[in-house]
Amino acid sequence: MKKKTLFFILLFSIILNTIIFKAFQGNSKFATYFNNSTIFIIMLIGISLMIYFFKHDNSPQFAPANLKNEKNEKRNEKSDESRIGFKDVAGLEEVKDELGEIIDFLKSPDKYRAMGAKIPKGILLHGPPGTGKTLLARAIAGETNAKFIPASGSEFVEKYVGVGAKRVRTLFEKARKETPSVIFIDEIDAIGAKRTLESNNEKDQTLNQLLIELDGFNNEQTVIIIGATNRIDMLDEALIRPGRFDRNIFIGNPDIKSREEIFKVHIKNKPISPKINVNELAKRTHGMSGAHISNIANEAAIFAVRDNKKIIDFDDFSRAIEKVIGGIERKNFSIIEKEKRRVSFHEAGHALMGKILNTDLISKISIIPRSQALGYVMYTPDEERFLITKDELHSKIKVILGGRAAEEAIFGNISTGAKDDLKKANQIAFQMVCEYGMSDLQNRFYESNLIHRCYDLIDKEINKIIDICYKDSLVKVKSNIDLLSKIADVLYHKETLTGEELNTLIKKFDGSHNLSII
Repeated sequence: MKKKTLFFILLFSIILNTIIFKAFQGNSKFATYFNNSTIFIIMLIGISLMIYFFKHDNSPQFAPANLKNEKNEKRNEKSDESRIGFKDVAGLEEVKDELGEIIDFLKSPDKYRAMGAKIPKGILLHGPPGTGKTLLARAIAGETNAKFIPASGSEFVEKYVGVGAKRVRTLFEKARKETPSVIFIDEIDAIGAKRTLESNNEKDQTLNQLLIELDGFNNEQTVIIIGATNRIDMLDEALIRPGRFDRNIFIGNPDIKSREEIFKVHIKNKPISPKINVNELAKRTHGMSGAHISNIANEAAIFAVRDNKKIIDFDDFSRAIEKVIGGIERKNFSIIEKEKRRVSFHEAGHALMGKILNTDLISKISIIPRSQALGYVMYTPDEERFLITKDELHSKIKVILGGRAAEEAIFGNISTGAKDDLKKANQIAFQMVCEYGMSDLQNRFYESNLIHRCYDLIDKEINKIIDICYKDSLVKVKSNIDLLSKIADVLYHKETLTGEELNTLIKKFDGSHNLSII
């Protein structure tokens, strides 16, 4: 609350009390009454008014002088208790090599200064969530025995004017006093977002202070600042320019070799069955991050404990992968027979189209409900792919729409069960039109701010891709409707089919009916 407002309220209370008291001063009865009771009542009203204005005052407020950034203190002290190094970071070999010279500078800064070399002031780590950005920052500090000073971008955002800027200054002052040190700001986009005319003034002040502190570093200070974000596109250009964050390192999801190394790190202290094939686990976790793999290893251990096992076997890992991908199994969920039959044909349609088009290997088909899904098909890529052709994207859409096509071919109508399928198919089609130039619009790329201007044109192309793919899926499903019915019937009774069981079923059917899959 502003001091001026408070002053006027108190002054009003005093003047009102004086006027009333003087008006009845000649009457001893009234004077006594107002002297004892009215003064108290008037002061009570004044206090009530002050409380009211305090609660309803939305104007910018200055922080109390004793407001401290105390929530970082204990965490900063505890952060140095358990040191980790690059040996604890698996699957990021290229990144570790890139950061080697920074570690060498923190260990031996004099040889760089002798050559007139400047060490990068800041390192910006960006990429999908769970890929090891925070772990890597801690490892840099651990490798150099530097003071690790962690912070989160949200800690600098306050309603009080000037608090964020003060906390930035305090953070950097602490780092300069305890060199060599590593400042790590997680989710830096919370304070480093692009400034606009509608920006919050407090956030702008905090960002300006961060920019000033970054410029304030000199060659004599062995202080490194590391920022991490999942949204580099949101950061202000002034923040990520050379001279502030000199190194911009992308950390993506690990490839199959990296996933093997990550699995080895997370299972080294667990009683694992000698029959476990780590390479097979890495194949089945295609596209997953290091955080996913860590969670899978932990869930597998929990499954083993639940079943009173002494070691963790492959079945535990399979169940853990399914749980992470599909969610919790709904064992007590009941479904009526006709819906179970429809779900069987829906999932069989996905599997059949996957076999016809020879896309990713199928590892499992199930109609046991998980999370919000009544059934699912799990795929295991036979190789790591980084480029996908236009025909392959069309095939993915056809497999996704295979369940809906199977419902129409068997029942003559469609259901709401394809909601998630339609979302995925349309996302792929949208990327083909707007990002990959794989439509009749040919070599066009549409920025996000231009899409709404060309929405009708884009929507027409997306609709064309979806329609073509769905019609082809429907033709292929109808051409192999006997095999579809066989897969669905077995799935209906067994509820789960492995990839090997599906292959055996198709081979037997093909041998007895001389089927040619088209």
